[in-house]
Amino acid sequence: MTERTWINVTTLGDLVDQRAAAHPDREAVVFPNARSTYADLAARTDQVAKSLLALGVGPGDRVGYFLHESIDTATTLLGIAKTGAIAAPINSRFKPFELKQVITHCGMKVIVTASPGQGTDFAGLILETFPEITRSEGTRVRLDEAPELEAVVVLEDESPAGTFDRAAWEALADGVTDEALRHRQSAVRVRDTAVIMYTSGTTAMPKGAMLSHEAFLRFSSSTVDDRKAITDGNRVWTALPLFHIGGVAFITTTLYAGGTFVHTGFFDPKVAAAQIRDEPCEVALPGFETIWMPVLGAADEGDLDALRVLLLVGVEERLRQAAAATPQATLIGCFGQTEACAFLSLSELDDPLERRILTDGLPMPGMECEVHDPETGERLDAPAEGELWYRGPQAFDGYFRDPELTASVFDERGFFRTGDVVRMFEDGSILFVSRVKDMLKVGGENVSAAEVEGYLLTHPAVAMAQVVAAPDARYVEVPAAFVMLKPDTEATEQEIIDYCRGQIATYRIPRYVRFVSEYPMSGTKVKKYVLREMMAKELADKGITEAPKILSD
Repeated sequence: MTERTWINVTTLGDLVDQRAAAHPDREAVVFPNARSTYADLAARTDQVAKSLLALGVGPGDRVGYFLHESIDTATTLLGIAKTGAIAAPINSRFKPFELKQVITHCGMKVIVTASPGQGTDFAGLILETFPEITRSEGTRVRLDEAPELEAVVVLEDESPAGTFDRAAWEALADGVTDEALRHRQSAVRVRDTAVIMYTSGTTAMPKGAMLSHEAFLRFSSSTVDDRKAITDGNRVWTALPLFHIGGVAFITTTLYAGGTFVHTGFFDPKVAAAQIRDEPCEVALPGFETIWMPVLGAADEGDLDALRVLLLVGVEERLRQAAAATPQATLIGCFGQTEACAFLSLSELDDPLERRILTDGLPMPGMECEVHDPETGERLDAPAEGELWYRGPQAFDGYFRDPELTASVFDERGFFRTGDVVRMFEDGSILFVSRVKDMLKVGGENVSAAEVEGYLLTHPAVAMAQVVAAPDARYVEVPAAFVMLKPDTEATEQEIIDYCRGQIATYRIPRYVRFVSEYPMSGTKVKKYVLREMMAKELADKGITEAPKILSD
């Protein structure tokens, strides 16, 4: 008889307090410069919640945080949850244009930020975006451009005019009793929105996915109780930022397991490898090959020996490299989306290696998945390849303040049209192929950008590759590759094209190759629309309307 996994859901705020009651002295979160036990985490999140209540934050109000990864970030996220307000993480890569978009669209009532000694001056960027903050009377903000914003908290000893400094922020909590906080906390419902995650799609404007307390707890339960990727007391390492769904979902999952969440803070591959060794960590969630491959390259012998589970998304070649580099750890294939509250599917620990590499595993418990024809919407029977649709307890509840977009992406049964192309196998497991809008149409032939990228990575000099569509008078569009080379290697455009000849279909071969040292990024995702625009502008400026022919054209 299969072991039964029980549905076990609470609110994020109560989860913190439950674990503090059970494991008060166990470490809950660890960052390079600070660590906190469960008892300390519960007390810190109480302070954040009380300070918010003192500012008049109510259920459903949005509270943003614009911070680097630290204990302050973790306590702010979880403290917001205790009040019934909604946490709105702000991408730390945002600049004033994006900040204004997200802060005003979300209607943030309070923003918590900082001016750290290293890295981005987050508070400075907020003031650059809204300079009139410093002209506010006292510490209450009144802005024409952001009329719902009432307070800005700067977690430093001194803060600019118009904002709360750390001491003033923490002192606010003194005016709120424990009883008042518990009364508010007890009114939070598991179906209430806990977090609005602004996620980039194929357009330049982020959209806010609303995720409930239940979505996070069901994801946590599935990962821990069903797939057993994390077990009681595990130390879980990640470098995913706490504005990213992976960072937020896995701090809650680690707390659910009663484990210790270990984060690199500012990402440095050498520091990360040493941290995995010194903590030591049994589970690693790099999530993306762009994070993990540099860690593997920087690790000294023995740094990664404690790992038993590695959760990684990537092309087959990179997954095989990662599995070979840490043979004592079980590499788990996975597929995720912000709208699915992180992983939609996850391999089993006892799956054979080939299955864990060549599929992204079965959908999480309760998540129903279907494959549809991207053109007609017709449902396809497995095995099949097409657009993924899903519904279930981990799914988001729509896009904030965008009812038209929300209505357009859900069908009448509540299935979300993802815009992702997957292969679904007969047993129900899935494998991510590409974005629907990341599919090129070259002279009538469908081309998966991800598949071309996977082949380019087999070139000995290629470290990373991103393939996008370039406009073409003959074929409508053709592949263009933006390639990042490995250190101390060289390659030419013609060499990369020649490497593809005879190895992949002619219509899949990149007609243009451009070499880059970095990609335009949104968190952990490459902004492919920017690459497409760069390529189109270059061709237009040069008057090129038709790509060079490839052999048998």
